[in-house]
Order: sequence, then structure tokens, then C-alpha cells
Amino acid sequence: MNWKELISREMIAAYGNAERLLDLVGDGDLQWKPSAGSNWMSTGQLLRHMAGACGESGRGFVTGDWPQLDGTDAFELSREEMLPPAEKFPSVTSVGEARRRLEEDKTLAFELLASCSEKDLAEKMTDAPWDPEGLLLGHRLLQMVDHLKSHKAQLFYYLKLQGKPVDTGHLWGM
Repeated sequence: MNWKELISREMIAAYGNAERLLDLVGDGDLQWKPSAGSNWMSTGQLLRHMAGACGESGRGFVTGDWPQLDGTDAFELSREEMLPPAEKFPSVTSVGEARRRLEEDKTLAFELLASCSEKDLAEKMTDAPWDPEGLLLGHRLLQMVDHLKSHKAQLFYYLKLQGKPVDTGHLWGM
């Protein structure tokens, strides 16, 4: 199996689909969030989170450089600190900012992937602050692509709930 080719293809599709969905978001939509239930991110918060879901999140696995919260090592954070309530998530202030951040995350993700050897992707075991069970580096990077895909699907449903003209083709990039 060629890890780099697999991960690269998945990233190309995920980022491309996310970028096309951004075409359907306007700056006036950034405060919108579902009205039923609780603990929903606003559209702006979701866009900000998507723009760090793959590259920013993958950096810790590739470089060992995990973000710190108030000087606390990521592996020492409690579940509540790792998964704060939605109102604590930062937001973008414009769709343009979301596009820029997503492009920066894509660039970072591809740079990180390029820095990995096939051997490391296939053999290096990595832990995550939220999952101490060791998994292969290649598997972890695929999980980060899945992270982006999950939030891309969340954005699709946000758009659908807002009455935007989306269909299955938008979800799958067809």
C-alpha cells in the first residue's frame, strides 16, 4: 500500500468538496446555528474548526508539536478541556477568512505529508491526547482527513437546514 498516494487522494477530495461548499455560505450566515437541541457551533465557528481539522490537527502526529492550553501539555488535558462547549469555539469573521484559513490548512497538510516517509506512515506508532491507544501514523493522518470530511458533512446539513440549494452532489463533490 502506498500511504502517501492514499492520503493525498483523500485530502484532495475532502478539501475540494469543502471549498465548493464554502461557495454557498455568505457572510450573513456566520451566526446561524440549528435551533433544536443545544451545544451547536455557529456556522462561523464550524468554518473556523474545519479550517484546522486536517493540517493543524495532523501537525502533532507528524512533528510531535501539540498545541498547549494555558501552558498545559495536550496529553494532560481533561476531556472537558479537549472538548469544550460550542460557545467556547472561535469563529471566523468572514467567508474570505474561512477560505484563507482552509487554504493554509491544506498547504500545511500536504507539507506534513510530504515530510513523512512511507516507512514512518506504515510503521511509526502514534498516540493522540484524546486516544492514547497507539495507531500507525498513516492511520492517524487518515483520521484527520475524516475529521475534515465529518465537518464538511456538518456544513452540508447546516446549509440544507438554512434552505440553501444543496443536494447529494454537493455532499459528495459530484
